[in-house]
Amino acid sequence: MDAAEFRRRGKEMVDFVADYQENIEHRRVYPDVEPGYLRSMIPSEAPLEPESYEDVLKDVDRVIMPGVTHWLSPHFHAYYPSSTSFPSILADLLSSGIGTIGFTWAANPACNELETVMLDWLGKMLQLPEDFLAQGQGGGVIQGTASESTLMALLSARLKTVKCVQESDPQRSEADIISKLIAYTSEEAHFSVEKASIIGGVVIRMVPTDDNFSVRAETLEKMLAEDKAAGFIPFFFCATLGTTPCCAFDKIDELGPICNAENIWMHIDAAYAGCAFICPEFRPLLNGVEFADSFNINPTKFLLVGLDCSAMWVKKSADLTRAFQMDPEYLKHENQGSGLVKDYMHWGIPMGRRFRSLKLWFVFRMYGVSGLQAFIRKHVELAKAFKILVIDNNNFEICAEVVMGLVCFRLKGSDELNKALLKQITRMGKIHLVPCMLRGRFVLRFVVCGETTELRHIQEAWKHITELSSELLQNLFDHEGKEN
Repeated sequence: MDAAEFRRRGKEMVDFVADYQENIEHRRVYPDVEPGYLRSMIPSEAPLEPESYEDVLKDVDRVIMPGVTHWLSPHFHAYYPSSTSFPSILADLLSSGIGTIGFTWAANPACNELETVMLDWLGKMLQLPEDFLAQGQGGGVIQGTASESTLMALLSARLKTVKCVQESDPQRSEADIISKLIAYTSEEAHFSVEKASIIGGVVIRMVPTDDNFSVRAETLEKMLAEDKAAGFIPFFFCATLGTTPCCAFDKIDELGPICNAENIWMHIDAAYAGCAFICPEFRPLLNGVEFADSFNINPTKFLLVGLDCSAMWVKKSADLTRAFQMDPEYLKHENQGSGLVKDYMHWGIPMGRRFRSLKLWFVFRMYGVSGLQAFIRKHVELAKAFKILVIDNNNFEICAEVVMGLVCFRLKGSDELNKALLKQITRMGKIHLVPCMLRGRFVLRFVVCGETTELRHIQEAWKHITELSSELLQNLFDHEGKEN
């Protein structure tokens, strides 16, 4: 493909994407395919000779689209949003077209410096303490996902603790110290926190939560005392603001002082809900962030930025970079160590990095803070509208406080009944939901996700849910009547 054909095909692809998004609500949101469907539809080996672009695009419709779960659909209510927007898509196109790999400042100064500035922009939107911004000892970095941010925080905390222990006891080996390290997180935390502990080779304990599914100071203090008495070294606590099951919020203003007093690294995972802190009415949920060592949100979930782009801030960047800094001769440059630039290859696991800050720059400028706030508030209001529909139906119950765009609900009755309802919803494919477990009960999650989701979509979804539930309840009633 030469430049002339690329111009033509590129315009066609923009039209394809625009048409896809304009008409996405008419597609079945959850695909009706069986595992392995795709392998039988394409050759078992790559073609020896080139094929035409027309044939490739035809196979997108024939092979790919039937197996796509349409995350951008207004009928998609599963997981949390994986948002994007036209400005973000255009920025991704530019990033791919430039083709830079911004591991050091010298590798691409614009890539490096825009990332620093965009994380400061976002940090100021969130009203983060100045310690987390570039002018202080800390700063921001774009990781791939929140899972990477948690892993980076845990590994940095591990090294910092090992060094600290060895300073007071030089004869103690690193392996011995690591064998005594213990991390903590909420029993409601994302599984990636436990996965990080496995990769980091440390023990992790799940902290029980209160009636609102929040970790409280008293519970954590008790566990710390128990573990210290048993000879363990508490070193890391991952707090969650907006848990995955039900969007609960740990009390970081209580937990932070404990972590600081015990020299425990506190990382805050606010992947979804953290984006909403740009709205003044939600910012109080972040009170206590000043006690944290690191903090993370995902603009890909709630700020119309396409995957991958996870924003992470650290209070002391040296705690992060010294854990991973390697300086081979071929990557050294004359501005290294000047204090004027950041070499982001030391701030994460991969060396190579795309020009992801372009997406933030495009979206922030073309929506403005007010536009992003309006988008978030709309999602919250739609979730509250769905909550009212649930409350007004005597067959259903709300299972957790509705704070943002997530509503946890269930049919009054057994787990089996709710599982049957979800199975029917999934089989029909008109809307897409996923479940969670809360206090041992099977619960349905309804999330407002799409940028184009309107009140009518919420009402249509509820009508569909209640129709299916009525059928289930009637069948259950008929079955019980026959037995009696």
